[in-house]
Amino acid sequence: MAVSASESQEFKHWKIEHDQDGIAWLCIDHGTEKVNTLGSEILAELETIVAGLEGSKPTGLVLMSGKPKSFIVGADVREFDATSDINVLEENVRKVHGLFQRIEDLPFPTAVAFEGYCLGGGLELALCFDWRIALDADHTRIGFPEVNLGIYPGFGGSGRSISAIGPVKAMQIMLTGRMLRARAARGMGLVDQVVDIHGSLRWAARNAILRKKRHKRPGIFTRMTAAGPIRGILARQMRKQTASKARREHYPAPFELIDAFEAAGNSQAGMIRLEAEKVPRLLAGETSRNLRRVFRLMEQLKAQGKRSSFRARRVHVIGAGVMGGDIAAWCATRGLEVTLQDRELKYIKPALKRAESLFKRKLKTAQAVAAARQRLSADVEGNGVARADVVIEAIFEDRDAKRALFADLKGKLADHALVATNTSAIPLAELSDVLDDPSRMIGLHFFNPVAKMPLVEVVHDAKSDPQRVADGSSFATQIGKYALPVTSTPGFLVNRVLAPYMRNAMKIHREGIPKEALDKAAEQFGMPMGPVELADTVGLDVGLGVIDTLMGDQAGEDRKVLEEMVKEGKLGKKSGEGFYQWKKGKPQREAKAHEGYDLDHLARQLMAPYFEECQACLKDEVVESADLLDAGMIFGTGFAPFRGGPLHYLDQLEDREPQSGQTPETSEGEAS
Repeated sequence: MAVSASESQEFKHWKIEHDQDGIAWLCIDHGTEKVNTLGSEILAELETIVAGLEGSKPTGLVLMSGKPKSFIVGADVREFDATSDINVLEENVRKVHGLFQRIEDLPFPTAVAFEGYCLGGGLELALCFDWRIALDADHTRIGFPEVNLGIYPGFGGSGRSISAIGPVKAMQIMLTGRMLRARAARGMGLVDQVVDIHGSLRWAARNAILRKKRHKRPGIFTRMTAAGPIRGILARQMRKQTASKARREHYPAPFELIDAFEAAGNSQAGMIRLEAEKVPRLLAGETSRNLRRVFRLMEQLKAQGKRSSFRARRVHVIGAGVMGGDIAAWCATRGLEVTLQDRELKYIKPALKRAESLFKRKLKTAQAVAAARQRLSADVEGNGVARADVVIEAIFEDRDAKRALFADLKGKLADHALVATNTSAIPLAELSDVLDDPSRMIGLHFFNPVAKMPLVEVVHDAKSDPQRVADGSSFATQIGKYALPVTSTPGFLVNRVLAPYMRNAMKIHREGIPKEALDKAAEQFGMPMGPVELADTVGLDVGLGVIDTLMGDQAGEDRKVLEEMVKEGKLGKKSGEGFYQWKKGKPQREAKAHEGYDLDHLARQLMAPYFEECQACLKDEVVESADLLDAGMIFGTGFAPFRGGPLHYLDQLEDREPQSGQTPETSEGEAS
């Protein structure tokens, strides 16, 4: 077989070779990176390769990855910020559309075989191939996460996915950003063949080429759902469901995708044509810019866990309450051996029951659930302390009780063990001095609910051993959390900011504003839940402890209100009653209580102390940088991601309103 000049030349990020059957084997391997992305340089080389293939016409083409356990994670996000010129962005998108169409039109069989991440642009490229093969491995994930960056698939994926699997499934995947395992993707039709973990992707791909296998398009009934009348009904349903979770002005991408589907969902070419119009405008928009900033902040948090090679095998948690029990269960889901200690077995049993529920939600097979169950054991006597690599104290928020516990641990701890407290607000110095070596204690402050909240504050003070702090960050990363190193000041970062924010809400509520209006205003601003619901979710007893630590007797009326509620057993969500009545995990609201209130003004009034405390924390060097503070507040409190972080948001306000002295609560001319 003749080999064209383009195929015989050397490429920086691609390798192409032919076997004895005349099959061209194309391997992507981004030379300077750990993962493959579709950046401009890689795509330019691919265009040259495709031109050569069009001329040489091999028996078939197989695309694979040179990266271990990873295919293509998507477009190169870093290049998104190269320009905000919509004309340039449109030209770039159309250029990729043209390249991918040429791949789809190649006049010979094509197959892609992969393991690991096949996401975003990587999946869009895979959809251009006749046959898609995935390895059935835990690390294989397939999906379109673009919505998390404020856009939707822009390399032809919106049209090709609908053609491949039908509109309902395709739109669901694109709108949610959900990542699928190999078998789930096979069930939906995104993948044509799944290879067992012990099988050979290369053999399966060769077989697909020689047998000229092609993806089977959806049946007539599935295709009919893209027809005009049905498509309109589906679009209205999708719009309603999306609007219940996000506002269009905050997150325009899913709504733009639905609009495109309603206009052209029955035409692959039409959907791709609309991509070239809509995606560049989304890329240049404020929401996408801010969500890309959040992505970069997430990468900064991940980097915190790479400062140490520390890895734990065994964890001992003391305190089987909601936090302690859930920390223990979470560690067990991540493959660690965990012992859970409390005064009596009866206090541990509820935690084990909750753990069982977590295992069934998070782990996909009965075998995995059984293995996690084996890894978590009750340990009333505390025998696990001596063997543990990490010991976490998670008892109730009382300084004296915690000091007594740590004093009792002296002499029982392994020399290498990481010793941590999960205190919400107590400074380390008030606990660590009972140890023989105070420098070994750090804080590992988890947030409730542990399984959902991604952040862990890694607390340190002047006495802390920097290596122990780095080890704590590594441990947080090991169990799938984002580590945020914070200085040990009262409340650390997150609770220090939340305390005045929530106290302000209580004050406004006492002045006669319904709690429903306060929560609605905060949610309309972009917070995941309002301050009153948040107080109930965290637990009013925990909130009381934080206020006591931060303010003591100066807390005034707020403290009195919380003390009375806690005495009455009104602890919030966990007791079924707090500021709200709770049923089946949901707060019971008066549906129209928020009506008649200026929610925008209320939001500015509510958020003012939040912003002021963020600025104070930066000034006091609670965290290393403004970026890390923004990251902490986004991942620790759910601060509206589309705004890019509280300090970034304030900077944006200043850019829009150059006059000095203006604050967020008066930024539209209203007095607070």
